[in-house]
Amino acid sequence: MSRFFVGLTGASGHAYTRALIRALIRAGHEVDLAVTGAGCKVLRHEQGIEAGVGGELLAEQLPAWVGGDVAARVRVFANDQVEAPAASGTSMTGGVILCPCSMGTLARVAVGFSSNLVERAADVALKEGRPLLVMPRETPLSEIHLENLLRLARMGASILPCAPGFYHQPKTIDDLIGHVVGKALDRLGVENAQGARWQGFDPEPEPGIEPGEPR
Repeated sequence: MSRFFVGLTGASGHAYTRALIRALIRAGHEVDLAVTGAGCKVLRHEQGIEAGVGGELLAEQLPAWVGGDVAARVRVFANDQVEAPAASGTSMTGGVILCPCSMGTLARVAVGFSSNLVERAADVALKEGRPLLVMPRETPLSEIHLENLLRLARMGASILPCAPGFYHQPKTIDDLIGHVVGKALDRLGVENAQGARWQGFDPEPEPGIEPGEPR
């Protein structure tokens, strides 16, 4: 069992965060969670969850968001709680995930500007050589954004955009979310059954046999 830190920022895509937290807990892991001030606003707008100004109300709202069984294994910290375990290299987190990662948070992490718990946790992951998974959703990307992503990649971070594929023939929004979350879990080394794995193209039917017709 590992404890992962999830930083929720002001980028759109908080449905990914919800699914990721649920998947990590149900895979047997534990989660520390913090949300930035901008993230609180997006969480309210996209998910209808009131987290306060800096995440101070999120703990009481968590069961309604991720489910009571999941919430019981999530520790929530206000974003100004720089004394939280993830702010220290001795906390031995299994990894830090910025999901979704705004371009502002990306820029500050890329230059080591730790102004809050989310940014500090990412900074600690880099300095300790632990997994840092950055999941941006912004598009299109400017040259500044691309340079910051490259900078973090060269430091050892994994960059995993919230961009689902369609080869698995998704039928619902949850299918699209699961595809991205499954890739994130794979990158973290967490066994999962999220999304559909590529099995190759269907073989071409033999001449004279219609697709789906018994051979």
